[in-house]
Amino acid sequence: MKKHFILIIVAVFPLCGFAQDVTIVNQFISSLTAPQKSKIVHEFKEDTREDWHFLPWSSYERQGLPLKELTANQKKLVHKLLQSSLSEKGYKQTTEIIGLENVLAAISGDSVYRDPQKYYVSIYGNPANEDTWMWTFEGHHVSLHFTTVADMVSYSPRFFGSNPGRIMDGKHKGFSPLVNEEDLGLALVNMLSDNQKKIVIFNDKAYNDIQSWNNSVAEKLPSEGILVSDLNANQKKQVMRIIHEYVSTIPTDQAKEKMDAIRNEELDDMRFAWAGATVLGKAHYYRIQAKSFMIEFDNSQDNANHIHSVWRDFDGDFGRDLLKEHYKNSTHHH
Repeated sequence: MKKHFILIIVAVFPLCGFAQDVTIVNQFISSLTAPQKSKIVHEFKEDTREDWHFLPWSSYERQGLPLKELTANQKKLVHKLLQSSLSEKGYKQTTEIIGLENVLAAISGDSVYRDPQKYYVSIYGNPANEDTWMWTFEGHHVSLHFTTVADMVSYSPRFFGSNPGRIMDGKHKGFSPLVNEEDLGLALVNMLSDNQKKIVIFNDKAYNDIQSWNNSVAEKLPSEGILVSDLNANQKKQVMRIIHEYVSTIPTDQAKEKMDAIRNEELDDMRFAWAGATVLGKAHYYRIQAKSFMIEFDNSQDNANHIHSVWRDFDGDFGRDLLKEHYKNSTHHH
């Protein structure tokens, strides 16, 4: 069922491998008319570079232009750029979430507000001759930011949402772009002993949304929940399965590097925390917070069938840590 739904959404843009390459973004920029370029391409130091949101297009003004205002060839280049910047899984997840706008349009009868062509592309910097640049892809329940600094890339903030969280009836019943993120979390909290649950569940009521919201800088949340180092071996493995589910949306090489760094450097300070119910269909929230990053997952809106999830890097969102190191070590910035 899920595979069938994916094919419906992405039939125009078949999945295939594209190496992460500046060539694609330069092809896209070259395809733009002067009026398009004036709206899409900005200076890297533009104040709006760290503005982001996950609300529908009419609820929050985006930089750039939506897919709706691009030619067919330009849209294909945007999808090639997404494929080069994400893993195959990350690209599929993105297109699945966009496809849910059609479901919401059918439910609400409002195809203007729920428009899968209202996802916006922006570029900051000049990839043709600058070693620092960023591109973004944003709309309802998708907010992706790829900051290139020399030969390194930052992939955060990285937000994915799903409304409905799961399709409840019809031919796509049970489909969810974020089914694993939810099911793995529920499995972990229900692997805990009663004493562990008393530590992990810090509130019987879930939040109404992620707590880091759309802040440009993610602040660490209270040290609630249980230290991962205090879990047993199977529970620790489950924590790593959850983290991998989020990390695996970025290209494979970078994902492996990230997972290795987490295993080697993050486990001692990492905490798992839960709020709300521990069963599907009732409002629940969880987070995994470590020294350098935080995952948040919330399913509480619309009768606990509306998911928001996010990956935040405390020092690395929008490539801040890469930029700091780059400016420190590059002689032409001194």
